[in-house]
Amino acid sequence: MGYKVAVVGATGNVGREMLNILDERKFPADEVVALASRKSAGQECSFGDKTLKVKALDHYDFSDVDICLMSAGGAVSKEWSPKIAAQGAVVIDNSSTWRMDPDVPLIVPEVNADALKDFSKKGIIANPNCSTAQLVVALKPLHDKATIKRVVVATYQSVSGAGKEAMDELFSQTKAVFTLGEIESKKFPKRIAFNVIPQIDVFMEDGYTKEEWKMVVETKKILDPKIKLTATCVRVPVFVSHSEAVNIEFENPISEEEAREILRSAPGCLVIDKREPGGYATPYEAAGEDATYISRIRTDPTVDNGLDMWVVSDNLRKGAALNAIQIAEALINRKLISAKQKAA
Repeated sequence: MGYKVAVVGATGNVGREMLNILDERKFPADEVVALASRKSAGQECSFGDKTLKVKALDHYDFSDVDICLMSAGGAVSKEWSPKIAAQGAVVIDNSSTWRMDPDVPLIVPEVNADALKDFSKKGIIANPNCSTAQLVVALKPLHDKATIKRVVVATYQSVSGAGKEAMDELFSQTKAVFTLGEIESKKFPKRIAFNVIPQIDVFMEDGYTKEEWKMVVETKKILDPKIKLTATCVRVPVFVSHSEAVNIEFENPISEEEAREILRSAPGCLVIDKREPGGYATPYEAAGEDATYISRIRTDPTVDNGLDMWVVSDNLRKGAALNAIQIAEALINRKLISAKQKAA
């Protein structure tokens, strides 16, 4: 018997990607339901060769739903995730609302799937921030080998991480540059077309932004609380895929050759690292792909046991939709959930 899956926020960037990936991966679902706000009810979403009519979240009965993929923002998740979980569905939430809750596992399946066993405390599992997800996929196998002490990361994050309106803003501003039209900035604090913005999310008292804080605390929760991490998060005029320049300091020696071999055999990683023009991954190649691409692996001669690398991944997939569905697959494969009996 298959599972019944609800996708909340089905009309957004990540929600649509969730529907695509459920179909691509032939997820064992007998029924998939597309849900969104009342104003989106009645819209249509593609699901493989089918079309799903969007239903309103606030009128939906979740009593026969097995898995709810939640991608409707923090406020909606805060209100609805506990209600949905109380009806017996496992909620896999893509917002930041539950990530640091000690009773909610924060999961990247290639890294810490064993923590899934704790999901029953609240019935909610959190997806990490998109920039954190690809980072920890690359760090985990290296940490297992040589123990990471410190990470310094600078991100180059695409506009899709800020939603469809942000993608529209980059498009309209780029068009305005060439047509000498008026450049309007609504979604971003400064113009994004042909520019970079060293701010993602709001500023905190210590001068870091909330996005940078998320990378620190989420990496510690997922991978190891002893790892020291500092980040600078930057929005760049790219539509899809986040890139990261990562500097790592290890406790134990590890050569670039060892790191390359370890990452080549690590789950979710794809090494493209030739020391020639074009011998590396860029956001363009990563878009639409599941892997976390790793390039430019080299020794950092300024510290003992240091490495540098370049990490690129599709933020809508591994950073959000794919990771959520991999969590659902892991729950099933580990026999942590079973499908509810459905009324005939």
